[in-house]
Amino acid sequence: MPRLPRSLVSGDVRRHNLSLVLEHLVRSGPSARSEIAEATGLTRGSITALATALTKAGVLRETDPVASGNGRPITRLELAASDLAILVAQVDADSATALLATIAGDELYRASERHGRPMGNPDAVLDVLAIVVANALAAAIELRRRVVELPIVVFAPVGGEPPVVLTDTDLGWGEVDVIGGLRSRLASLPGPVSLESDAWLAALAERAVLSSTESMLYIKSNSGIGGAILLEGRPVEGAHGVGGALGHIVIVPDGELCDCGQHGCLVTVAGPDVLLERAGLADLVAERGLAAAIDELSSQIAAGATPAAAAWDDALPWIARSLQVLSMATDPEAIVIGGFWAAHTASIEQAFRANRPTLAGPREGAPAIPAVVAGRLGADAALLGATWAARDRLLADPGRLGV
Repeated sequence: MPRLPRSLVSGDVRRHNLSLVLEHLVRSGPSARSEIAEATGLTRGSITALATALTKAGVLRETDPVASGNGRPITRLELAASDLAILVAQVDADSATALLATIAGDELYRASERHGRPMGNPDAVLDVLAIVVANALAAAIELRRRVVELPIVVFAPVGGEPPVVLTDTDLGWGEVDVIGGLRSRLASLPGPVSLESDAWLAALAERAVLSSTESMLYIKSNSGIGGAILLEGRPVEGAHGVGGALGHIVIVPDGELCDCGQHGCLVTVAGPDVLLERAGLADLVAERGLAAAIDELSSQIAAGATPAAAAWDDALPWIARSLQVLSMATDPEAIVIGGFWAAHTASIEQAFRANRPTLAGPREGAPAIPAVVAGRLGADAALLGATWAARDRLLADPGRLGV
């Protein structure tokens, strides 16, 4: 049998094995060398050599010895990477946010600043984004952290190369080069810098906290309505990056004209702006911001207060019908409800089950198909998704960690 190429022996195999060790520690927490060897299938000798390299590079550290079952003290390895950080920047309909986190996902710094939702004026929003990113970079310097990833999260579809916002109906944007705009405002940015849509990041984050869910439909409402379809654990982005734009499913025959150019989109009958208007809370958006107005709307719906509860009851059949169509098209294991809708998952599921086909059951004693569950990560879902995705990219390329 011919020998493996030198580059594969010295580079790819070692990088793969380093990734196995790091991924195990991320998912399982501090572990003994023997536990890592058993979980990864690598030899104890290989684990010792890899752990030594990772420890010297500052990526791993040993915990204090603790007593084991046989009475001998045992040390475990845990992620350290004490000089590295991930910086996530996010733009939503109200604010710009910067989150600085360790490789292990521990929060180091967070700041948000409202941009006031200047419709159709991306420069004003990018000015605020540049401020929060600059402040976070300053915090990283003060904390003696080197930023190794800078994902930028937007609540809009992303496409193209280099990636740009394709359109953002929440902010009245057409195509906007967010990365280019940020670079023009800041002297230097740590790399790599990426631009990513919030919905699929939130979906991947929610999937990470669910058990054994490979096929999932995620739908959420905060500034608008969005979502993602995950098949075999991967998001369906489509040919142009707009797969999962669930708010723009045409569901109402001869419905109202949507900002996207279609008639009868789900967002025209169940979007937050529509519900706020029908609930008599639209003025709160200008006074306190969209997020605060939606919190008040959600509280009034939960309390059964009219007209908010009546507006929600009118929207429920359209939400349910959209989920019924999507469910039959994708056959997910679970439908995860995110954004402020998560607090109202029970009423969404009731409306969904009211017209649910029985093609896949139900069998006596078996769980309902698909499961309809509330998202667990709240408003931080996309931020956490971006942090975890950046971490996974780093773990897949340990050379960027200095090893």
